[in-house]
Amino acid sequence: MEAATTGTGESLLARALAEADGPAAGDEANAALLDAAHELFCRRGIQRTTMEEVARAAGLSRITVYRRVSSKEALVEQVVLREFRRYLDRFLVDIAPARTAEERVVLGFVSSLRAIRTNPLIGHLMAAEPQALVPMLGRTGRTLALVSQFVAGQLRREQAAGNVDESVDVDVVAEVMVRLTTSFLLTPSHQLDLDDDAAMGEVARRYLAPLLRAR
Repeated sequence: MEAATTGTGESLLARALAEADGPAAGDEANAALLDAAHELFCRRGIQRTTMEEVARAAGLSRITVYRRVSSKEALVEQVVLREFRRYLDRFLVDIAPARTAEERVVLGFVSSLRAIRTNPLIGHLMAAEPQALVPMLGRTGRTLALVSQFVAGQLRREQAAGNVDESVDVDVVAEVMVRLTTSFLLTPSHQLDLDDDAAMGEVARRYLAPLLRAR
């Protein structure tokens, strides 16, 4: 989520994630299901957690759970998507001090790394069970596509405001930014301290911000 945000209204990603979770995502039963899954995934890990355990913790039958989510993989994705949605408000606060589009890229990149690495669920998955996130971040995964769409939308706003050169293909730049961020998160680095905000900010300033300029 390293893109700029120029408005304070409902974000594209918030709407996209709400739609991705489906119309029943906000009802009490689904909230209980996602809460139960989140707690078990954080405490036991995804591989060791069964759908039966999630159903029992949520006070639902196994059949009801499978009516709401088609598979364990789909349940994991819904829980992770909800965590991304919860991060959006923090993202907007973190990039608010920026005065330029390039500075918003830098602050957003640092914010996303910090928030995701310290998230009890996603941070654990990236460190201990990264394979659980691969389906969401691969070619057919909704999560990567949705985040890329969000970043591209924000870059279009910057472009419309004259902050990004009109020759820049924001869809390509957005995907490059998201894929680079994902790579940092999933692959250990022997050169960089991902917990050093200043160092990672310099990486974004030198290698991501220039993507907003014309070639």
